[in-house]
Amino acid sequence: MQDILINWSPQETRVAIVESGAVQELHVERTLERGLVGNIYAGKVARVLPGMQSAFIDIGLERAAFLHVADVWQRGAFADGNHGGTPPTPIEKLVFEGQSLTVQVIKDPIGTKGARLSTQISIAGRLLVFLPQDDHIGISQKIGSAELREQLRSRMGRLAGDGGGGFILRTNAEDASDEELGADIAYLRKMWASIRQASFKTPPGSLLHQDLNLAQRVLRDLASDETASIRIDSRAQFDALTEFGLEYAPGSVGKLAHYRGERPIFDLFNIDQEVEKALARRVDLKSGGYLIIDQTEALTTIDVNTGGYVGARNFDDTIFKTNLEAAQAIARQLRLRNLGGIIILDFIDMMREEHKDAVLAELRKQLQRDRVKMTVSGFTQLGLVEMTRKRTRESLAHMLCEPCPTCGGKGSVKTARSVCYEILREILREARQFNPKEFRVVASAAVVEMLLDEESAHLAALSDFIGKPISLQTEATVSPEQYDIVLL
Repeated sequence: MQDILINWSPQETRVAIVESGAVQELHVERTLERGLVGNIYAGKVARVLPGMQSAFIDIGLERAAFLHVADVWQRGAFADGNHGGTPPTPIEKLVFEGQSLTVQVIKDPIGTKGARLSTQISIAGRLLVFLPQDDHIGISQKIGSAELREQLRSRMGRLAGDGGGGFILRTNAEDASDEELGADIAYLRKMWASIRQASFKTPPGSLLHQDLNLAQRVLRDLASDETASIRIDSRAQFDALTEFGLEYAPGSVGKLAHYRGERPIFDLFNIDQEVEKALARRVDLKSGGYLIIDQTEALTTIDVNTGGYVGARNFDDTIFKTNLEAAQAIARQLRLRNLGGIIILDFIDMMREEHKDAVLAELRKQLQRDRVKMTVSGFTQLGLVEMTRKRTRESLAHMLCEPCPTCGGKGSVKTARSVCYEILREILREARQFNPKEFRVVASAAVVEMLLDEESAHLAALSDFIGKPISLQTEATVSPEQYDIVLL
């Protein structure tokens, strides 16, 4: 069973999923970083530009939003804007100044550019995307074979009935039951009915629908039959969630509870400490072994090491036991850190095939608890395990951290001696081009100290060679690799 804890504040919402007393997943949403994409507005056409085949729409923001003819829904067009070979209707025949339109943001405002809009409305659910203006059933191309997609399409046609609107099955709907699909269909149609009703009552420039916030998505997406409780530490948000749940997620609202404890809710399971550990490169195992996790643009590597583990009878058993424990820890770290894409696991080399099979079986068993789709290959000739995990959102490290301004994300900086030698080479290069009275080196304290101490003989020799004095100045704010050579 699992418990879900929601820590709410005006600036940030954090959600932790706890299983067996340990944090398995962490979700973070910050108020100022929530974009406009997916929001639906009651818009008003401010200006039509036939030459650009576009229009400016007032949706109540600081800058007018932009609607291109390719994003105007027309009956007979496909969801991707394809008109089946016939030329699209000019925008001046589709919209006019002063017209009221229901529009959806498909791209956030950037710099001086306003938001980009579409009149093709789509509402995302847990398993489906609802297209209220269409009537066709679409299936994600990432789902299995053509035969499986046709089976899902016929199932959806039967479940959707004559209620109107079209649907696209998302990738995670591949294994969904009829009950789950039916619940999502009902939820999306109910949501669209409330948006339609609001569009008739509200003035232009009003927000009709905002994509669900993180707390609401807990009830819709994260809660399951295995969820024992959902606790939130804000009374106002508890009331709002209860109201939302009664309307759209009645199966989850009964598990909702307001946390009134004196201790912060995340202190119940030391979640803040777990977050700090999840941002570290090294993960210690209880046995004394450890993992090294490196996240790059191309892939993530996880290296397993025995460390100080000497608990087994012989070396083979030591390696086997460490790899088994590592398999459990890796599955948890993938969820907690939300690592996606290509992942390479470097277990400690095992000689016996039965040990390899047991470690792989344990890894797959632990990964079954992860709701994100993934594939796991066997051991390669180099003894590595290759796997993929679908990217669903930014990883925890990318969300909470940024590259170090000193090393630029490399994870290392040049030694003080390397920088000293760069400076000496640069002074020699400058001396061949210019003829100043003096060279002044401005650098970090560590570099200046080395030039005055261990490298003082080389500095003096260079000064004699170029026939110019070289002075040193410490700058406390510069990084170890930064320096400047001033010609006086």
